[in-house]
Amino acid sequence: MMKRVVSLLAILSSLLAPVAAHTQQPAASRKSARVGVVLLAHGGSALEWNEEVRHVADQVDLHVPTEVAFGMATRSAMQAAVDRLVARKVTEIVAVPLFVSSHSSVIDSISYLFGLRSQEPEDLKMFAQMDHGGGMMMMDHAAMSHDEAMSAEARKPISSPVPIRMASALDHHRIVAEILRDRAASISRDPAHEVVMLVAHGPVPDDENKLWLADMDTLATAIKQQSHYAAIESLTLRDDADNPVRNAATQQLRQKVEQIAKSGNTPLIVPLLLSYGGIEDGLRQRLEGLNYRMPTQALLPDQRIVDWVIDSAQATSSASVKPVQ
Repeated sequence: MMKRVVSLLAILSSLLAPVAAHTQQPAASRKSARVGVVLLAHGGSALEWNEEVRHVADQVDLHVPTEVAFGMATRSAMQAAVDRLVARKVTEIVAVPLFVSSHSSVIDSISYLFGLRSQEPEDLKMFAQMDHGGGMMMMDHAAMSHDEAMSAEARKPISSPVPIRMASALDHHRIVAEILRDRAASISRDPAHEVVMLVAHGPVPDDENKLWLADMDTLATAIKQQSHYAAIESLTLRDDADNPVRNAATQQLRQKVEQIAKSGNTPLIVPLLLSYGGIEDGLRQRLEGLNYRMPTQALLPDQRIVDWVIDSAQATSSASVKPVQ
């Protein structure tokens, strides 16, 4: 009887051995994987803005190797960040764009430079000139040839010995909704008689603007579920568009604010901006003479943006994002 039991155990072990080997292999691979993050951000002239981004990167770096690449699809900065991560022995890179929306030619250009998009976006030529300091001054043919060569170099896809993946921008992420809800709450006094107006910079093309507004409406819906405001609306300023489009956006904004006030409610202007640093001043100018309230800060500074970067890296990576050892 004992011999029979031993024999059965031996057979069972031989059957389970391949299964155990199969299940253990991915775990071993995940353990050996080392994910790094390239945090992409629009560089600003304001020192405070760049330092705020670096602070976010430093906090993320406590969990996963992180390097910053400032600029508008700036290849040189992106390549340098990738090289630094490779030097830190990462085996996979996740690019996390700290931008309000994924719906822009900047994000498309970044995706192309990372080799994740086959067709080169038209606006990349403009961004490439910014990359190497190109201007609109008059140049001789030799200088123009050099400038064109530099521009072509700035449009070449990034070189990387490890795979690169790319996360979405902030878009309609739940963490963004939470921060905006708290910004509105910081200036709220009587929610039942207040209308929250989410106001973003917005893109130039009409089709992209519709996508921005759709994401903002999703954020508005999430905020409504945890608040009691009379209403929540979304608008874009479209600062970079031609004057007729920009002026129409300004007129729409002022009309909305006036309508809210006439209905007996108070407008709460909540900018969907990463950080204050100039755009909010233009917003105040557009609202001159009108009654409204606006919070003292945008999305940053806020520890939850660090959580968003880590969450985005975790969701995008093929391996588990684990704390730095």
